[in-house]
Amino acid sequence: QTSSHPDRRIEPMREDTTELTGVGEIAALLGQGTEYTGTLAFEGRVRIEGRFRGEIRSDGVLVLGEGAHVDGDVEVGSLIVRGGILKGNVRASQAVELHAKGAIVGDIHAPQVFIARGARFEGRCTMEQGEQHDLPEDKLLDEGPNLVADVER
Repeated sequence: QTSSHPDRRIEPMREDTTELTGVGEIAALLGQGTEYTGTLAFEGRVRIEGRFRGEIRSDGVLVLGEGAHVDGDVEVGSLIVRGGILKGNVRASQAVELHAKGAIVGDIHAPQVFIARGARFEGRCTMEQGEQHDLPEDKLLDEGPNLVADVER
């Protein structure tokens, strides 16, 4: 790939995110056709492909599949939105990944945010880790399959 930053290369988002999140195996699944209302608290990794209304709280990893429809605020270690829609505010202590078939309507607060081209995001995004860093324009790369912010901390 050629760009104004020839020494930098944009890598597409991985399907296997265990390297990013450090957690691999799914502990629970809310499958398609399933609906749940209430508060969800869990450890490890949970995948939602059905409908959920309420609050989600965990230090673990929440994965939303293509059929997911979540209405409510989410506070997790990492959020991976592979598909479906999340309507609510997100606070992640590690990272948020929004893939091309996914949507978030609400504010995101996380130290790392990855948004794939084609994904839908409506809201405000705050990336903060310790002290707040401004993103220099020369660190923003817009090429390849994703928009990637490359920030040295």
